[in-house]
Amino acid sequence: MAQGTNALGKQETVPEKTFIEKIKPHAELIAASLSGILIAAGWILSKGETETASVVLFVLAYVIGGFAKAKEGIEETVKNKELNVEMLMIFAAIGSAIIGYWTEGAILIFIFAMSGALETYTMNKSRKEISSLMELQPEEALRITNGVEERVHVSELSIGDLILVKPGERIPSDGKVAKGQTTIDQAAITGESIPVSKDPGDEVFAGTVNLTGSLTVEITKPTGETLFQKIILLVQNAQSEKSPSQLFIERFEGTYVKVVLAVVLLMMFLPHFLLGWSWTETFYRAMILLVVASPCALVASIMPATLSAISNGAKHGILFKGGVHLENLSNLKAIAFDKTGTLTKGKPEVTDFIVASGLMKDEVLLKAASIESHSNHPLANAIVKYAKEELGQELIRPESIEDVSGWGVKAHFDNEDWKIGKADFVGKAAAESFADGAALKLADEGKTTVYIERNGELAALIALKDIVREETKQAIDLLKSEGIYTVMLTGDSKYTAKAIAAESHVNEHIAECLPETKVEHLKELRERFGNVAMVGDGINDAPALATANVGIAMGEGTDVALETADIVLMKNDLPKIADAINLSRRMNRIVKQNIVFSILVIMVLIASNFLQLLDLPYGVIGHEGSTILVILNSLRLLK
Repeated sequence: MAQGTNALGKQETVPEKTFIEKIKPHAELIAASLSGILIAAGWILSKGETETASVVLFVLAYVIGGFAKAKEGIEETVKNKELNVEMLMIFAAIGSAIIGYWTEGAILIFIFAMSGALETYTMNKSRKEISSLMELQPEEALRITNGVEERVHVSELSIGDLILVKPGERIPSDGKVAKGQTTIDQAAITGESIPVSKDPGDEVFAGTVNLTGSLTVEITKPTGETLFQKIILLVQNAQSEKSPSQLFIERFEGTYVKVVLAVVLLMMFLPHFLLGWSWTETFYRAMILLVVASPCALVASIMPATLSAISNGAKHGILFKGGVHLENLSNLKAIAFDKTGTLTKGKPEVTDFIVASGLMKDEVLLKAASIESHSNHPLANAIVKYAKEELGQELIRPESIEDVSGWGVKAHFDNEDWKIGKADFVGKAAAESFADGAALKLADEGKTTVYIERNGELAALIALKDIVREETKQAIDLLKSEGIYTVMLTGDSKYTAKAIAAESHVNEHIAECLPETKVEHLKELRERFGNVAMVGDGINDAPALATANVGIAMGEGTDVALETADIVLMKNDLPKIADAINLSRRMNRIVKQNIVFSILVIMVLIASNFLQLLDLPYGVIGHEGSTILVILNSLRLLK
């Protein structure tokens, strides 16, 4: 037994792994290596007068090195009622032994086993991201019920439960802060390297680390529906879903194997009668053909590359829901972006505060913010936030306050009547002429204006805007440099859309879009460009995400957007889209390299064999060596 640390940072006894459990992940590599040692020993013995002993060692090498692949081949053949590459290798090795080429047959098994072990390594490497995530999943939580603390398994937590999370512990489930303040390391979920401050009401995610203060967290989602679990499920599904190229190769494999076997059968007889070859030479050449014509490298051209690319993306916060989406991404001609929360921060901020001459700016701002603090409207929240940052003092309480639905708010302070709201609420003519018509200029810049009136006279104008993300321009410019046309779809007015589009550097903008019209515009873009992606984060973006050839969701978006999209950016980092496209292009380029290389090798080896220039050992090395090179080429995508 060994001491370990559980999810809550407590010491606990962890059962040590048995020897079998430790070596199981490396079983294929160990078997292949042992097979190689037996082959070397058998070859040394064959040089002396101990031929029987060498044959015994070769047989052991066959069994130990070829067991895993033979089992896989037989099971797949029985299951699919279709011959496969593994069966071709079994036939070739047995054929080599029949004509006395024990060493060559054993080397064939050895290299085939090594290539299989390498492919398994690729699979395990691609699952590493899931394994590392799974290790971050806490197993227990400290639930508080009527003031009593109780340690429970995370599966027992329900929505509404309160849990205590101490400094240094991982948060066991998604929720919101009910009590306490702290900073949280969210790198495992969002990819943000800088810890984020959390106050009461803020959202927290399972698997993130509470760094400083104690928190009481109210559970908002069942354990199985947390963002953490969704990430794991996304990566698992991506690894099991095959790309169109991989599906084609798998369909092609069955037909190709049948053709090879038919040609090999003809090769066993026709050269003897037509070319005058001896029976030994005829059978020998047929066995070489069986080895070199097998499409091992061709079959291994795609899946390792796809898994490596998916793993690379997951490591950098880009989650692909399958190889098909990864493959399609490289063919994009245009990308449509939602505005709010995607190109912009999604929260309005005060950009201009203009006060009438003769009035104190701080006094007007203090009283305006004090009034707006009684509203939950996003514009009101932005004004309150701006005032707190500018003034650095506590707000005051109005003597009376009245909400005028659809227009604004009225309030009373120290014999002063205040109004805050739209232009028509304070007088349209006065609003339009205020500060030399500043409102018109601000509207052209895509800003929303709020007016403040005191005792019947216009006192100030506040302009607010949904600020474009700092990385948006960089992301759009990167995409345009890649030859991708960019379009912004927004429900905002034409003025706002025009201003944000200019600031974002997109090629085109379409304003006043409802969710259903976004779908119509996506269909039009597909007709114009063929392959189109949609990037969004909200519920209203879900239909458009589903309509696009590739749907890309922002990780901080709604659950519906995450579930509908084909690709998820875990951190709202738009430049990652260009990274994802480049990764897709790299993958497709490597796949093409693999396919061309493997086909050329097969053609050269077949021609050399027919011209009687190729011996079995070199055929084995050329064929299996090409398979290993193809897999190694695919592993480059891990970096």
